[in-house]
Amino acid sequence: MNALTLTILVSFVACTGAVGLLTWWLTRRVAHTSSEGFFLAGRVLTGGYIAGSLLLTNLSTEQLVGLNGSAFADGLSVMAWEVIAAFALVMMAWYFLPRYLRLGVATVPQFLEARYSGTARTIATLIFLLAYALILLPIILYTGARGLTDMLDLQSVLGIESERTVIALVVVFIGVLGGIYALFGGLHTVAVSDTLNGFLLLAGGLLITCLGLAAVGDGQPLAGLVELYEKRPDHFRSIGTAEQSVPFSTLFTGVLLLNLFYWCTNQQIIQRAFAANSLAEGQRGVLVAGVFKVATPLILVIPGIVAFHLYSSEGIPQDQAYGRLVRDVLPAPLAGFFAAAVVGAVLSSFNSVLNSTATLFSLGIYQRWARPSPSEREVIRAGKVFGWIIAVVAIVAAPSLVGKESIFGYLQKMNGIYFIPIFSVVLVGMVSKRTPAWAAELALGLGVVAIAVGYFVPPLAKWVDWMHEYHFLGAVFGALLLVLAAGRALAPRAEPWQWPAEAPVEMRPWRFSRMMGIGIIVMIVAIYLVFAW
Repeated sequence: MNALTLTILVSFVACTGAVGLLTWWLTRRVAHTSSEGFFLAGRVLTGGYIAGSLLLTNLSTEQLVGLNGSAFADGLSVMAWEVIAAFALVMMAWYFLPRYLRLGVATVPQFLEARYSGTARTIATLIFLLAYALILLPIILYTGARGLTDMLDLQSVLGIESERTVIALVVVFIGVLGGIYALFGGLHTVAVSDTLNGFLLLAGGLLITCLGLAAVGDGQPLAGLVELYEKRPDHFRSIGTAEQSVPFSTLFTGVLLLNLFYWCTNQQIIQRAFAANSLAEGQRGVLVAGVFKVATPLILVIPGIVAFHLYSSEGIPQDQAYGRLVRDVLPAPLAGFFAAAVVGAVLSSFNSVLNSTATLFSLGIYQRWARPSPSEREVIRAGKVFGWIIAVVAIVAAPSLVGKESIFGYLQKMNGIYFIPIFSVVLVGMVSKRTPAWAAELALGLGVVAIAVGYFVPPLAKWVDWMHEYHFLGAVFGALLLVLAAGRALAPRAEPWQWPAEAPVEMRPWRFSRMMGIGIIVMIVAIYLVFAW
């Protein structure tokens, strides 16, 4: 092992170990022996931890590698995934979060049970579990392994010729470490480690942006940005064309709906908002995260444009562009620290999904069907065992993604299969008090089947490609709303559903929530207008 490799390894281990030790110290007095303590952090999370955990659970290598890869190909228009997310967070703070907290639920399927039926809860739980095991977790592991392999040139460092073998080894490392965080520490440990790793990743991501721009501008980041804008004007247009991955028209159909689901009804993300100690703290955390989402294109899009400027003539695959940029511009002594930040980001997303998986299984399957009256210890143990099973499934599945052309585009496409049906029934459940349970159950099953058939059955798949898959998701969403409306018209509930009079937490809104939400929306519109031409 040469001196450079040893330096990288020592700095990586030191940084990763420091985060783990500090996380243990900050959470050592938190009780994880009750289901509320393990799955909802005892409902004690404040706005700072909620914002940090929301950001880093989302901000991982599928964004660093995948979204920068999309920016390499399509430029600034792909910022839609980040900027429109800020709008979705405003909707979460203003509309969805107060209703979740009033019910005091730990999972989205629990909301569906309270609003519709136990069957709706079971269907949604199974959809979430299958999607997390077969889609989300393998992609998180693969993109993490892909990023580390390219950033640190692990094939050369480890002396292994097979790229698939190297990626498989890194996948196992991340999967085991993430499982330890999530399944031994609970949600509070996840939230604290997310926040600590978030500072590392944001600092490291901004450093890569500055160093990349400096490489373009002969050591001057600002000069590099000016040169990049002058020489690559097509890559600085916010309005996506029909040939690009995010055409502008899709911002109002599939892109908007995918973001609304992700930030308002996705168990993996919003579980930390469920753990808020009050509505005000929950809104503060969600809206602070929204402000940061408007700024994240600085680390998730600009580096991809820099990489296009530097490497487009070399014909490298788009999802390897970010790793190549990091390897070229980052000083060797900092490589280990940035690798630790990347691993922290991957762990954040991975262990958050695992914790949500354990929560969904324990409270939605085990407690309801396998063992109706279990002890708190049995509920937690069942979640941990199931979490490890899902972790192993994801570890085995992740290497099969090697060779995908655009991993971020693949992720968004596959997410639509379960995002759209669940969001439709949650939204209607909040808006309408008389929509019956059978209509929600039908919409959940019908939506998953319709989108899967549209994606994978050849005659229909060609039609979906022609109209664009995000418009197809919008069309399915509209159809599901019609199904739910028809159910309400044909056989409405005998009595309108009522929200509970009391909530388990303080429900006074944050006094700045309205003003801050409006400010975020104004920033979104301004960004699109400034870069429209």
